[in-house]
Amino acid sequence: MRRFDKNSYDVAEIVNELLHGAGAVVFPKLFPDEVVAAARQEILDRSNADPPRVTHFQGKAEEEKRLDRQRRVWNLLSKGKVFTTIAENPVLTDVMRHFLGSEFIMGSIAANRILPGGPGQEPHIDYPYWDFYKPASFPIGLNASFPMNAQATIILDPFTAESGATAYVPGSQREIRYPREEDRFYERCERMLGDPGDTVVFFGAAWHCAMPNKSENDRSAILIEYLPKFVKPVEDMLTTIDEDFKRQMSPLMRQLLGFDYPYPQLFDKSEAKNAEGRIKKAS
Repeated sequence: MRRFDKNSYDVAEIVNELLHGAGAVVFPKLFPDEVVAAARQEILDRSNADPPRVTHFQGKAEEEKRLDRQRRVWNLLSKGKVFTTIAENPVLTDVMRHFLGSEFIMGSIAANRILPGGPGQEPHIDYPYWDFYKPASFPIGLNASFPMNAQATIILDPFTAESGATAYVPGSQREIRYPREEDRFYERCERMLGDPGDTVVFFGAAWHCAMPNKSENDRSAILIEYLPKFVKPVEDMLTTIDEDFKRQMSPLMRQLLGFDYPYPQLFDKSEAKNAEGRIKKAS
């Protein structure tokens, strides 16, 4: 993966790398130690206390009765202010603004903790493409000429080959297709290696998966999905945030949660005015 300095980067180079290059880049030490430590502790405490949560791409682990080696913590915005800070990071949001459009939203913010002995995932692509193993359910001609997804992986524990650092096939995002057995994923893949605080940004159409954790340590990360404004979020984040959060949230968080995008709308109840078009009534 190409590495970019958080204090000096060319966003056009990053966008080109995500769309036409390897499909993934890394920002070393994007988040300071104190943010990583606070986020990691919250995720550790909750994943130890809470019952098992829904997960994805772990069919083999479910068959083998090993789902308990993976712990998911969903809806992180309701779990502590540190996660709002992470989601609103100015470097991440700058990249997303150029990659997904200025009114991009957030589709999910969750944590994935893989314990020692935890199995890997099946190679896959991410929402809204993640069930593209049913291609007939998607519009004809769907292609990768423009992105409808971007992922940010904030590393909380060392991502090494032994601990199960995410594997991906560079360049596989250039064609929207679910990976097949004949694609020889494990022969072609590279790894998203990194240290706590490092952040990997990738186009979720790239074939990827968590690998088995063969170490004696946890392998935890925060996973943020960003989407164009018109794609429905995969995670219902609004149900779990309270009124205090809504009153105090920044304009950026309003955008990330979709409050500024007015659709779907009940037009029978809307104000009688010209609501869309280049020429609109002055406010």
